[in-house]
This record gives sequence, C-alpha cells and structure tokens, in this order.
Amino acid sequence: MESKNNKQTQNDSSTSILHIGVGNFHRAHQAFYTQLLLENGGSPNWAICGVGMLPSDEVLFEKLHAQQLQYTLTVCGRNGVNETHTINSIKELILAFKHPELVLNKIADASTKIISLTITEGGYNLDKTTNEFILDNPQIVYDLENPSTPKTVFGFIAEGLRRRRANGAGGISILSCDNLQHNGNTAKAAFMAFIAAQDKELSTWVEVNVTFPNSMVDRITPATTPEDVERLNKSSAFHDEAPVYCEDFIQWVIEDDFIAGRPDWETVGVQFTDDVTAYENMKLSLLNASHTLLSYPSFLIGYRKVDEAMADEDIVSFVREFMDIDITPNVPAPEGIDLEEYKQTLVERFANKAVSDQLSRLCYDGISKFPVYIMPNLAKMISNQQDLSRVAFLFANYRHYLKYQKDDKKIEFDYAEPWLTAADKELIASKDPLSFLGLSAFKSVPLIDHNEFTTSYQKYVDSIQNDGTRIALKAILSKP
Repeated sequence: MESKNNKQTQNDSSTSILHIGVGNFHRAHQAFYTQLLLENGGSPNWAICGVGMLPSDEVLFEKLHAQQLQYTLTVCGRNGVNETHTINSIKELILAFKHPELVLNKIADASTKIISLTITEGGYNLDKTTNEFILDNPQIVYDLENPSTPKTVFGFIAEGLRRRRANGAGGISILSCDNLQHNGNTAKAAFMAFIAAQDKELSTWVEVNVTFPNSMVDRITPATTPEDVERLNKSSAFHDEAPVYCEDFIQWVIEDDFIAGRPDWETVGVQFTDDVTAYENMKLSLLNASHTLLSYPSFLIGYRKVDEAMADEDIVSFVREFMDIDITPNVPAPEGIDLEEYKQTLVERFANKAVSDQLSRLCYDGISKFPVYIMPNLAKMISNQQDLSRVAFLFANYRHYLKYQKDDKKIEFDYAEPWLTAADKELIASKDPLSFLGLSAFKSVPLIDHNEFTTSYQKYVDSIQNDGTRIALKAILSKP
C-alpha cells in the first residue's frame, strides 16, 4: 500500500495467532488491538496469520497481498472527527482451499499459540433446535471420512491438532470472536463433537491440551462498498484497495484461559476476566438484539442505512422502549457499568452518520441471529408475563421481509439467508402466518402455544400487509 507521500514498509515477525475468517470486523477489532500492542512495544511474535476458508475470500486476499498485507482503518468519531490508522499486524494470509498443507502445518507448529475465529453465528454447524452438532452435514461427513484432506474449519483444525499432538508442539487455545452467548463453550461443543466422532484418541488429547476462552467483542463495522473505497482513500491520502472503516467505540472482554500464553492485550484496552457472562448478556441482549429489532421494520419502511433510520423518531422510540421495557429487567449490569449510560451510548452509536452502517448487513442471516439475540430474552419475557407486542411486531416484519421481498414503497429486494433449510422455506411460503412460527430459528420457544404472542403477531401480520410497516409501528408506539 503506497501513500501519496511515502511508501510503507513491512517488518518480518512470527505469527503466533492464526485467525480464521479475515473479514472487516476482524480487521477493525482484533487486528487493530494487536496493531496497538505492536506499536506499544509488545512482542512482535504475537502478529497474525490470517486464513480464508471460502472462495469469496480470494479477492480480498489478492488485494492485501498486492499492498504487502497493509491496509487503512478509518475510525469514525461520533463527534465528526475521524482517525486513520495503518494496520500492519497481519503478517501472513493463506487460502485454505488452495494451500491446505500450509494451514495444517501452521496449526501444528509450536510457535502458533492461539487459533482465533470469526466464522459467524451460523458457522458452528449447530442444530437450531437441539443445539447439537450436525454430523450428517455433507461437508462434515466428507471431513470425517477424509481427515488428511479437509474442507471445513472443523476438519482443518482437527487434522492440524492431530499433527500438533504427533510432533509434541504442546497445547493451544481456540478463541471464538463471534457474537454468541458463551462463544468459547459453543466453539468447544462444536469442535469436540466433530473430533470425538472422527478420532477418540485426539479427543482425549484435546480435552487436556486445548482451552476455549469465552469472549465478548464489540465494534460496529460496516461492509465497504466501492464508493466507500473512493471516499476513504480521498480522506486518508492512501491508495488502499482494501480499506476498512468502523465506529469509535470498541470493547473486548476475554476469559483469561490461555494454555499456551497470550499477548498483553490488556495494555491496549482489552479487559480480562474470570467470567464474561454479564458482559455477553448485556451486549447480545441490548446491542445485537436491538440491531435485529430495528433492522427489518426500518428496511421495510424504506430506509437502507442505520443512521437514516435512527433519525426517525418512531424508530428511536421503538428501540428505546424495547431496551427499557423489554430487555433491561432481564439484564443484570456488569460491575462498573451504568446500564442507562450504556443504552444511551448505543443509541448514539447507531445514529453515527460517519459510520452509516447498512441495514442489509443487519438483516443478513436472521435465521442464525434470532436464536442467539432474540429467543433467550423472549423466553424470559414470556416467563415473566411481560408485554410481547414489540417482539411480536419484529416477527411479523421478519415474515413479511422473507415472504414478500417488497418494502412499503413497493421497492423489491433480495434477501441473504445462507442457512435457511428447505423446511424453513416451506413455512415461509405458507399462506398461514402461524406456520412461520415453526421456523428452525424459533424452536427453542414453542411460540404457537402462547396465545398472547400469536394474537399480537397475527394482528401485526395483517396490519403490515394491509397498511404498511409505518402505520403498524405507530400503533405500537401509541399503546398506553
């Protein structure tokens, strides 16, 4: 990557972190923290080797290789002041499907101490009803039967750990950085299920030699469009084919359980703790759930950017009522956190015009987000006999979004739901709105058995279809 004024150079260093899933969030979050650490005099051995599992990763990797793996990160301040950082903490990039042996040997190398992951909520291959690992997934079946030529993240890590055990490289930590409750426990359940099905001896070794710390991650990071690339380069004085931009807020809370050691991330703002539960619950229940809540109604009203939607008083009131009335009673504040201040900061973050996040990004893969962000608190709300109208309205909007693919302005759109099953698609297509409540994402709570919820949901289905989302939303806000 070349500045208009000077050429940036790359320093060689050992990559003790192997990260799978090098997307914008990783580059704005973990790679940013690691960059700060390296600049702060931290050991250069804690640089990152990035791994791409998907063919779609190839374009980004080619762009980054063309600029010596450097890129710019623009941090967009809520005060209107932006800062641009040059990120140089990713020292290697490997496409697993092109160079599988490089990835496997990297996992097996004693210098690799941490395998971190951003593979999305749906990437852990867990059944949305039972939360059990799906062993009959065709790709999983292939990897179970062909351990030396893996295709999935589970097969790669299993074979890499098998080689690690054979060469006496010692323990390692697998660190999930995905938005999941107890993400380390989730990662452990998924990987251990695969490994136990493939290799019992390896499973026994992993139980002793691999740790799975839980973590909570937070930084709003939009996708980067071609228009964004032009805009960011104009303001940064760099010619960067792969820039990233993000909000100014950042948080990372990690359970301190690293069997092979870890970077001194606490020196650059990362918080280490014995238990991340309260932080996870607060963030997933307030930030992620509110993102999901506002995404579908805002999109159906006709907005395409989050900050535009948050300039709408109806949307802001809807989100605040959800936070204050529905969620706050079920979210104990972590020690040292003022929940009212946290919620107000969330509203300001959502409304950050400099970030201008895409609603389509929030709508993406709802089938994986509902079980994590919505269903746990909905179960609590039902148990506590709370008002269910706002959540029922969300479900009605999600159905309309999937079934009709047309907003209030009659503008057609496509949706992206990579984990929808054939059974899910049949339920979406059904003329009976109650069939929709049988989606795999909702199975943890038998919604069809709750008359208050189904009555409210049916009312909003009809209202959205007959009068549009805006009028249905106003009806909720006018409730006494």
